[in-house]
Amino acid sequence: MTVQFPRLIAALLAALMLSSAFAANTDIAVVNGKPIPASYLDAMLKKQLARGQQDTPKLRAKLKQQLIDIELLAQQGAKLGVEKDAEVKGEIDLSRKEIVSRVLLADIAKKGPVTDAEINAEYEKYKARTANLKEYLSHQILLEKEEEAKDVIARLRAGEKFEDLAKLSKDSIGAKNGGELDWAPAEKYPKPYADALVGLRKGQFTETPVQTQFGYHVIRLDDVRPVKTETLAEIKPNIAKWLAQQKLQAYQLDLEKKATIR
Repeated sequence: MTVQFPRLIAALLAALMLSSAFAANTDIAVVNGKPIPASYLDAMLKKQLARGQQDTPKLRAKLKQQLIDIELLAQQGAKLGVEKDAEVKGEIDLSRKEIVSRVLLADIAKKGPVTDAEINAEYEKYKARTANLKEYLSHQILLEKEEEAKDVIARLRAGEKFEDLAKLSKDSIGAKNGGELDWAPAEKYPKPYADALVGLRKGQFTETPVQTQFGYHVIRLDDVRPVKTETLAEIKPNIAKWLAQQKLQAYQLDLEKKATIR
């Protein structure tokens, strides 16, 4: 009978098998004649540091013990034939491919980094897209039935305050703050709502209920202002990250186009 080890061990085995990916270094331990290179510890330490851990002797000792435990389990698993199990072999192969894929993409990103010229060009596109955009400050009362919304509009016409009637809103958050919504571009809202919003004058409310998938809205426009265009310095990191992702995606799509996939 094949002994099944936890799947975590299978993944760790895959990482250990990729010794060629690590530079030769001093061994941190030798387990039953099998050396554990210091580069393994460096790789594990790097992951921990990326997660916010501090590089301390205690952490290094802990990771060293983990590597020794992994080596012991790996050796015992090999004796018991764990690696011959079809499911384990599949997981090891998948882990190997995931690691190779990650290293390949990192290498491609390193060889073809995003340039300042590319970032500047994308920023100019962003400025052009946001140049004429506006954002709106509004209040709403959301009701379940059209007749309820019509009744609210009639009461507004009679002089009742919007903020008081907002207590009737089925939007519990809006009901608590008089129906006030944050500044937002019209595109954030469902189209019927957005169309009604941009058609209002400051201080005006909708004369007929506006239906969306959420119910029937009574909307009041309070103010309008241009959308703030962020400076290049403010969004440069985000643009660089997005462009880098686009390059990697284009590389993968090109591979897919050239491949024979059935």
